[in-house]
Amino acid sequence: MHRYSNSVKIKKLFKQKFIILFATTFSGIFFNNFAEATVLNDGYKEVIDHVWQIIYRDFVDSSGKFDKSNWIEIRKEFLSKKYSNSNQAYDAIRNMLLNLEDPYTRFLDPKEFNQMRIDTSGELTGVGIQITKEKESDFLLIVSPIEGTPAYDAGIRAEDKILSIDDISTQGMNIEDAVKLIRGQRGTEVKLEILRGSKSFFKVLLREKIEIKSVMSKVNQTKNGYLIGYIRIKQFNANASKETRDAIEDLETKKVLGYVLDLRGNPGGLLESSIDISRQFINSGIIVSTLSKDGLKEIKRGNGQALTNKPLVVLVDEGSASASEIVSGAIKDNKRGKLVGKKTFGKGLVQSMRTLVDGSGLTVTVAKYLTPNGTDINKSGIVPDIVVKMNINPILPNEIGTRRDNQYRVAEKELINLIKRNNEISQFDPSNQNLDAFLKSNKDNNMVFSLD
Repeated sequence: MHRYSNSVKIKKLFKQKFIILFATTFSGIFFNNFAEATVLNDGYKEVIDHVWQIIYRDFVDSSGKFDKSNWIEIRKEFLSKKYSNSNQAYDAIRNMLLNLEDPYTRFLDPKEFNQMRIDTSGELTGVGIQITKEKESDFLLIVSPIEGTPAYDAGIRAEDKILSIDDISTQGMNIEDAVKLIRGQRGTEVKLEILRGSKSFFKVLLREKIEIKSVMSKVNQTKNGYLIGYIRIKQFNANASKETRDAIEDLETKKVLGYVLDLRGNPGGLLESSIDISRQFINSGIIVSTLSKDGLKEIKRGNGQALTNKPLVVLVDEGSASASEIVSGAIKDNKRGKLVGKKTFGKGLVQSMRTLVDGSGLTVTVAKYLTPNGTDINKSGIVPDIVVKMNINPILPNEIGTRRDNQYRVAEKELINLIKRNNEISQFDPSNQNLDAFLKSNKDNNMVFSLD
């Protein structure tokens, strides 16, 4: 009866608000109507009070230090002051939130909030280039064009320099301002002056919707000829689930014998994306459970539609956080695969994003999540089955996921062991006379089986 009551409460909560959760280093989006805010005479105070109300109503304190009576006094203090511009109000909000001692509950000005929406949506409007600053010349340097984008099709290359954008010199220009000039409305044009070697030329590019690829995959062949599917997920954005599904389906046609899933350096992303991707590897069992402020527990499980049951090893490190920990925790606790690398970041809290009246936003901690075994990994992280350090000397980006990559090399070795074990089990016939030889062989390989 209690379980049914909690389920009804959760359904009512979801009916009241349109919710998109995400689990990153600040996870989850709740798009909320500003009508809930108290209407004050001062527009700047209106934003401050809206933030205050959200915290008072929904904040989940993982430290146990949050005092509602003290928070009421803080409201009086901040609303008693005068604010002459938005920057003063924004600074006041940031100072107010410091009292929570929660690094994940934070205020985002309109520019920061818009950037976060772009990052998690998995798409933007532009020409498809990644840029950085060249220290020696202070010019903007193209890291690489994204395949299939206007920049790529126009022949833009890595290490080209951008001298001007729409006849505005980029000398001394910061990356943020350059991005603002390059991005724009779909279907409009932007003119770039490019320096390649000693020659400069102009390229007029048409802005298009650009999908941000968060997943890459390939087939690696081991020394003994095994084909291994390697999938690296950089972020759990809105496209990650479909991209991972496409990658698995493609690798399955190539007859790979197992998978290495690389989540190193992945800070997280959309909660639903992490659940969907977990379900692509886990057929049944609990994926993750979340606990709200009111103690309501929601459990997500496998849906019987896994795309593969082949042996799996997951690469993690100290940069694998939140949504990455949901996937790796689900795989470890369900004994679906082995974890290799370093202990994960340890971020077991779920945030929501609230849109404020002026286009700014607030990420607020609203729940915590537990791994399938009920483990709260916040601040403690997940310890891999096999702990391995990364290369002492840094490797090149194109060497990640190769045998030059120390952690990958160990993961590949472990996967080969899992593949061999899987093959031996599938080939074993208990009615055959080779039982004693089979058991002896696997005893020698430090393998333990339970035969009922």
